[in-house]
Amino acid sequence: MVDDVTVADVRDWAEELDTAAALIGSRFARSESRVRARDYLRALVACSGRRNGWRLAEHAGHGSPDGLQWLLAKSPWDADAVRDDLREYVVRHFGSPEAVLAFDETGFIKKGDQSVAVARQYTGVTGQVENCQIGVFCCYATPAGHAFIDRRLYVHQSWAADAARRERAGVPEELTFKTKPELAVDMLADLIAARVPFGWVTADEVYGRHRAFRAFMHDQAVRYVVTVACDQMVVFDRTRRAQRVDAIAATLPATSWERRSCGPGAKGQRYYDWAQVAIAVPDQTPAAGMWHLLLIRRSISDPTELTFYLCHAPENTTMARLVRVAGARWAVEEGFEVAKNEVGLDEYEVRKYNAWHRHITLVMLAHAALAVVRAKSNSKGAERRSLTVSSG
Repeated sequence: MVDDVTVADVRDWAEELDTAAALIGSRFARSESRVRARDYLRALVACSGRRNGWRLAEHAGHGSPDGLQWLLAKSPWDADAVRDDLREYVVRHFGSPEAVLAFDETGFIKKGDQSVAVARQYTGVTGQVENCQIGVFCCYATPAGHAFIDRRLYVHQSWAADAARRERAGVPEELTFKTKPELAVDMLADLIAARVPFGWVTADEVYGRHRAFRAFMHDQAVRYVVTVACDQMVVFDRTRRAQRVDAIAATLPATSWERRSCGPGAKGQRYYDWAQVAIAVPDQTPAAGMWHLLLIRRSISDPTELTFYLCHAPENTTMARLVRVAGARWAVEEGFEVAKNEVGLDEYEVRKYNAWHRHITLVMLAHAALAVVRAKSNSKGAERRSLTVSSG
């Protein structure tokens, strides 16, 4: 729970969580499950410290964790249907045709080997190989606010090929191994089919270097700004030959660089030097009316620190627009931090496939409700400041 909580804050959170719970109420056939889902949402927000079963039950006013555990493990409800309700809720409050879909994954450190999809694998949470689960997420980001709207559990190859472990953990028979970028493609295809309004996609190098991920977006005429490695090969219009992107950066004159902020961060505006050049990407043709650009970000404090982005954008797209999209990826990183610290994204005691998706989906809904409350509070604050200036 955040510090300096007021009575008004608690009231606003309770009202919005009740609204969110009512939104998904029809997904539960039994009234007991509807009440438990509402209680679970409230407990996720109210509980401070470690959110284990007993502490959540205490904050929910339950005598034991049995009811909440039943909700996650055995109660008959569809987590994907609730995910759809969550998606509509986020779009209702933050929807914009210029919204940015930010894809990224996060790790959940686990002990033992019985929890679904847990394996020795790299996670950015610690920057090393850990015994963990990995979830791939999509964050919906606009200036008004941001929240997660979809998720997929990454089922490691060692699990995908092990029929006995899959059966014990309830992994669906039809599920096959997919890479993280392939899971992102699945989510993006679902969002397009659902007609979710958005303008851009952004993602880090794990996704940006994946040709099939970019190819899908070309086919769908999706605009994107995705990070790629320094050895990514592109055709520089100036030379008409394939070059590494870091080699192109080294040839740019000082006049190519502009200092811009890519948006606010934890410590204020995030300023970098940026350059943009027209390119072609071997074997990937932009959609009609679109072109490829290379966007380069250079650290102000250390000019040798460069980040490279491949961009698929409408012709004559400005650098300012691309920089804003690149900066929107911060929303998914901030979202992971808030969801873990404030609503227990990584604090669960479930082992099976369906239960994992149920916990994660309810956490995403609680996180979205908090984002809505914050957005309303920020709007009221802006109105008060405007009135103060006007009256002055």
